Amino acid sequence: MKRTRPPARYRRQGFGQVASLLLALLAAVGLACGSAFAAPHPESASASSTVTAPVPDNAMDAVAAMQPGWNLGNTLDAIPHETSWGNPLTTKAMFDTVRAQGFRSVRIPVTWSNYQSAEAPYTIDPAYMSRIGQVVDWALADDLYVVLNLHHDSWQWINKMATDHDQVLARYNATWNQIATAFRNAPRKLLFESVNEPVFDNASNARKAQLLNELNTSFHSIVRQKGGENATRLLVLPTQVCTPDQGLMDELAATINSLHDPNLVATVHYYSFWPFSVNIAGYTRFDATVQKDMSDAFTRMRDTFVAKGIPVYLGEYGLLSDPDYTRPTDIVQRGEALKYFEAFGHEARVNGVTTALWDAGSFLNRNTLQWRYPGLSAQIKSGWTTRSGTASSDRLLVPKSGAITAKTIALNLNGTTFQGLWQGSTPLVQGRDYTVAGSQLTLTTAALTRLTGNRDYGVNTTLQAGFSSGVPWQIDVTTYDTPVLSQATGTTGSFAIPTQFRGDTLATMEATYADGRNAGPADWTSYQQFETAFSPNYGGNALTLTPAFFNAVGDGTPVTLTFHFWSGATVTYHVTKSGSSVTGRTS
Repeated sequence: MKRTRPPARYRRQGFGQVASLLLALLAAVGLACGSAFAAPHPESASASSTVTAPVPDNAMDAVAAMQPGWNLGNTLDAIPHETSWGNPLTTKAMFDTVRAQGFRSVRIPVTWSNYQSAEAPYTIDPAYMSRIGQVVDWALADDLYVVLNLHHDSWQWINKMATDHDQVLARYNATWNQIATAFRNAPRKLLFESVNEPVFDNASNARKAQLLNELNTSFHSIVRQKGGENATRLLVLPTQVCTPDQGLMDELAATINSLHDPNLVATVHYYSFWPFSVNIAGYTRFDATVQKDMSDAFTRMRDTFVAKGIPVYLGEYGLLSDPDYTRPTDIVQRGEALKYFEAFGHEARVNGVTTALWDAGSFLNRNTLQWRYPGLSAQIKSGWTTRSGTASSDRLLVPKSGAITAKTIALNLNGTTFQGLWQGSTPLVQGRDYTVAGSQLTLTTAALTRLTGNRDYGVNTTLQAGFSSGVPWQIDVTTYDTPVLSQATGTTGSFAIPTQFRGDTLATMEATYADGRNAGPADWTSYQQFETAFSPNYGGNALTLTPAFFNAVGDGTPVTLTFHFWSGATVTYHVTKSGSSVTGRTS
């Protein structure tokens, strides 16, 4: 699966002041300066780092010791500077926190092109190299394994290799010559990754494979020739775009086998089945299709590499669109995301794959050093060692109108056993408050009547289903009625449907013309992409249609919208664009 990421997803930062001699240089090259840092030369600094646990001689064992991993995302890979994509300057305290939370390795993505001459000899700014050395040192001082790479250089200039072969290769070689020299005496807990998500424009598939093989083998030769710890340093080699497709992994396996080096590591990335990961085409749930995409990907990693003695470092994982603390709503519903991360931890563990969470600031708040979503972080961390029970939903929906009746949800035991149901620290009573039949958990009418209280719209209380291992599964007992939409007028640049959500939340939206054709940016499916075409504004009591949606629909041609809510309710609405004006009406 090719992963597409908008510019906001490319995240890193600039660096702070160093000694007074460097301040003038930092200002001259336009670096973002903040609090003062002492930035010694990376070679001497890394050589003096304290390492308390030795690196196993065997590459499989060494990479296993790196589990679990974390990415310092959208920071030193940010364009143009370290703080350009919203994260603060990196500090030693960040790595202290990451280590204390149980991580054993960090990937430090770096975009070098902003601080490198674009012409021969392609010199990297010494101040920038010093800043990278400082950040690497901080991580090593916490006894973390560190992966250092070329990151967005992949699409800034390396992608032109097919049409500008000699210059790209010369710059690539010069870049790694400088990095490998600077860090040649760094401990073996520092790994080098040749290039992140390599892409090649204007090239056939065969040519792309040839170009990546050329980069990987050149990288290998350069590092090994630099001496010091580079002689046996673990080197990480990617597939094209870091995609775990079988053909691409076969190409990488051939490269690794041809190098006859026991200290090589394969890397891929995984962001789930794409329609689920961005919420398009109706894939709102972690269903059988999404689960199979994951299990198949891990099986390919295991069979192609791990079973043949080649360790796999899955350098990035997550969901493409979620979580994102800059957005007011979840694009992937939180319970479905929890099930994805729970299963991901299991698949990685049983297939012997080391993983690194992609974190661009949406998991660890780097200003407060607190996790933004404790429940999500707890699920990810639990998955490193065990399975957790989940359920078909994290909400039990009770209609406000009409009599309350018993409600059932299905438990996903995942090899655990159900232990009970709690409201805070108070256990519910089996038989009186709930019953369990196999994997079916049913709350009684009496319990729901008590738990919903005066039946205000929204979450009335939260229950915790406990299992024999892992983290509890939260169930929000929620009162709702079918949402009500109202007529509206607006423009293609600003159109919002007044909406009474009445305790319900939006899952997805369909858009069609009267003749059955799909309407909207994704014309291959009636189910449009969450946020790209539409988004709910719960605080503002509105459903918003984006300019991108209206840019893709016909003028004067009515469009029927079907809003699907998590209760199962659907509401139909009609919009018509006339020039830059838009009118909307209920059915």
